[in-house]
Amino acid sequence: MAISAIGGTYEGKLSPDGGTITGTWTQGPQPISLNLVRVSAEAAWEIPKPPPPPTPMRADADPSFEVATIKFSRPEEQGKGFRVRGRNFSTINTSVTDIIMFAYGVHARQIVGAPAWFDTEKYDITAKPDGEGQPSDKQWKAMVQKLLAERFKFAFHREKKELSVYAIVLAKGGSKMTKSEGDPNGLPGMGFRGLGALNVRNAGIEDFARLMQATVLDRPVVDHTGLTGRFDFALNWAPDELQFGGAGARRGGGPKTDGGEALPDLFAAMQAQIGLKMEATKAPVEVMVVEKAERASEN
Repeated sequence: MAISAIGGTYEGKLSPDGGTITGTWTQGPQPISLNLVRVSAEAAWEIPKPPPPPTPMRADADPSFEVATIKFSRPEEQGKGFRVRGRNFSTINTSVTDIIMFAYGVHARQIVGAPAWFDTEKYDITAKPDGEGQPSDKQWKAMVQKLLAERFKFAFHREKKELSVYAIVLAKGGSKMTKSEGDPNGLPGMGFRGLGALNVRNAGIEDFARLMQATVLDRPVVDHTGLTGRFDFALNWAPDELQFGGAGARRGGGPKTDGGEALPDLFAAMQAQIGLKMEATKAPVEVMVVEKAERASEN
């Protein structure tokens, strides 16, 4: 049995009487024994019913943040992140550049003419939408775009510029990813269990490209696969010195296989594990030219 979302596998042997399974759970380099015993119907507990799924916000709704609090992050704050929990949105230790990248799905190199404080000043944001229902991914990002315009007075225009990019294309043999059965309008689930250990659930290739350009790679990433829909997959590789801002190389590389061998680099791992290729090239890319921006006052 494999649970790709957490990188875990279980292998066991059923006893002749069907009463026990003797086996091993593996999640990382140290397997552990995990033995299972059948429970009688009298001793078994009732599995609780899951809570009902949240009611989605109307697709034609154009929500704004009803309440939004912006504060400067603590100087000692480590890391950064964005979180959606129910109808609550928050960021931790994020720069204006980070917020624009999230809201518009761009790489930092696609933001042109920004003042220095876009990168140096960090903010914590908590916000809640108006209206009713659970916003979609598109609606959350539209609300953050409005927040940038209202609280940071952010204004820009778009231009085309040739940039060095990574293009994602299909590898020989085609995709090895699993079509997701998740809500096609729901939020994509993408997270790292460690540097170079990525789990993806219910995400499109464009979602994957935005994550890679925002978190891993040093240039924009564009989707040239032609694939539509959403996918589930795991991707494990050893980061090099140009990925994760050099953090992978500083920490001695990424995760290893269960046998302790070094994992392949990102480019080889993508082909072998998910059937995609990453090609370095140049391409005309839309950039955002900053026209105006102001520091947001705390509240």
